[in-house]
Amino acid sequence: MKALVLTDYNKLELKEVPLPVLTENEVLVRVKSVGICGSDVHGMDGSTGRRQPPVIMGHEASGIIESVGENVTDWRIGDRVTFDSTIYQVADWYSRKGFYNLSDNRKVLGVSCDEFHRDGAFATHVAIPQHILYKIPDTVSFEYAAMVEPVAVAIHAVKLSNISLNDSVLVGGAGIIGLFIIQVLKLSGATNIMVFDIDQSRLDLALKMGATHIFNSASDDVVKEVKELTHQRGADIGFEVVGHSTVLNSVIAGVRKGATITLVGNVSPLVDLPLQIVVSRQLRLQGSCAICGEYEAALDLIARNLIKMDPMMSAVVPLAEGPAWFKRLYNREPGLMKVILQP
Repeated sequence: MKALVLTDYNKLELKEVPLPVLTENEVLVRVKSVGICGSDVHGMDGSTGRRQPPVIMGHEASGIIESVGENVTDWRIGDRVTFDSTIYQVADWYSRKGFYNLSDNRKVLGVSCDEFHRDGAFATHVAIPQHILYKIPDTVSFEYAAMVEPVAVAIHAVKLSNISLNDSVLVGGAGIIGLFIIQVLKLSGATNIMVFDIDQSRLDLALKMGATHIFNSASDDVVKEVKELTHQRGADIGFEVVGHSTVLNSVIAGVRKGATITLVGNVSPLVDLPLQIVVSRQLRLQGSCAICGEYEAALDLIARNLIKMDPMMSAVVPLAEGPAWFKRLYNREPGLMKVILQP
């Protein structure tokens, strides 16, 4: 099969590789669409330590089942499917408690790190365990289905945050996940949805997605603006969707006392934390890890056109053009959002 392989850091090559060998509980998916995730772009240069070459990256994908393992029961050849990015252990203690995203010994498609190596979906075919498959509604395209994963990540983060009607929210970062969080917040009843970023084109898109106020943190005094919109208290809820000290500290400074801040971005392994402010203002900081059962909700919202998808897609191109588009994303080309590859 053809696959886009990270053969060395910052080096992607289209290569002929063997088809995956299925276990008895896996299906072979013929990949129709696969999205380039920001974590793939950041991982490509080795900075995250989670894309150690050689590896086939890619975890946001959709396709058609071509063959099934001998113990597969509920899936048939020809089924249109997408799948979770996390391969978790069904019998794990965390999974039984309802936290499969925290399962011990879990693996992530397209990730190669010290703990594990699992090839992903930047290829014509990928092997997927049957328990992480989801059927694509007839009205949802393969391109849309390749973006279900970031929608589900956004739903998971918002669900953890316990949004109440009329809450004011501050979102740090207007990338793909941030833009989906904005849309989910709007559906959840938040009123003031305030967003800051340094990319004006992304901020302009955030307004179209449901943000009520946008701030360019390169020039605006974000905290001052947020305070003026919230009776000088600060936002009720905060989201950090980048993984950078500067963004995190702006969110911390922009929320009210007793607020909850959900941390979604994880580009940096370490950040500076104003501990005394967090303690003295009784702030609650919590991480949001991947997805835990939100795929069906994401597919339903997309099928009912309650989540806007088209504005997020910058390009749909052949897999062979992947290296060039990775380079453009890596260089942070203005206005460039989600790129979908088609093997």
